[in-house]
Amino acid sequence: MTWHEINDVIIITLPEHFDLNTNLGYLTREKNECMYEIENDIITKVIAVGDIRSLIQVSVRDNKQMVVQFLNDSRPIEKCKREEIVNYIYEWFDLDNDLTPFYEMAKADPLLKMPARKFYGLRVVGIPDLFEALCWGVLGQQINLAFAYSLKKQFVEEFGDAIEWNGKKYWVFPSYDRIAQLTPTDLANIKMTVKKSEYIIGIARLMASGELSKEKLMKLNFKDAEKNLIKIRGIGPWTANYVLMRCLRFQTAFPIDDVGLINSIKILRSMNRKPTKDEILEISLPWKNWESYATFYLWRVLY
Repeated sequence: MTWHEINDVIIITLPEHFDLNTNLGYLTREKNECMYEIENDIITKVIAVGDIRSLIQVSVRDNKQMVVQFLNDSRPIEKCKREEIVNYIYEWFDLDNDLTPFYEMAKADPLLKMPARKFYGLRVVGIPDLFEALCWGVLGQQINLAFAYSLKKQFVEEFGDAIEWNGKKYWVFPSYDRIAQLTPTDLANIKMTVKKSEYIIGIARLMASGELSKEKLMKLNFKDAEKNLIKIRGIGPWTANYVLMRCLRFQTAFPIDDVGLINSIKILRSMNRKPTKDEILEISLPWKNWESYATFYLWRVLY
């Protein structure tokens, strides 16, 4: 990680293959997003580290430097907390990852060469918080994206914390401790199925008891981490791979049954039917160790 500070402002040196506009294009794809705000190419977001809530603004200079300013802290944040905030941003934008081998592979790949060129500099934008990633995976099951975003907004505004700044509220995702104490009846105002409420509360309770944690999953290999997630009620292979990809950063994560992935392949290959699982497995052979990036770029083709 390469970063330094000037007068309480954090400056992060960006890796090669980073493009602000491409990443903002992804981040602004849904107007109902409630976890950050983007205006004039500046991202405003609360980052929660332990019990500290920091409202930050992130801007980028010439795709070379990311500038992080603190909005709500009158006292300087201790060095170790700043380091954790930088860690969060690195994870959020996958900044430690050298994408050179991915672009080399994509250049020669009939399916990926167009998306890789068109969305050059796009990173797999992550969800560093495990509870948030799991909830998002569950909320998004079997519904369209716009409806999933409206459910997330209802959930966050009902049970999350917020920081007010300049007359606006900036939200922190609900904590698993808080959700673990609820019953499905408490979630009845949110327009999701009772089953989804049960799944989310169950996940929160596993995390509150310490049985499930990001640290524990990160110590496992890909297959074992996937197995551990699929054991949890409400989490099938799609949700597990989504979380392995966007939170736990396993590059081999591959939600092969994903509707968006299937539709994207169908469009790019001008097929008049959906590709079969076997066809997708064959198409994806050259993507080895970059399956999550290939998936993310193919999703991007759709919106």
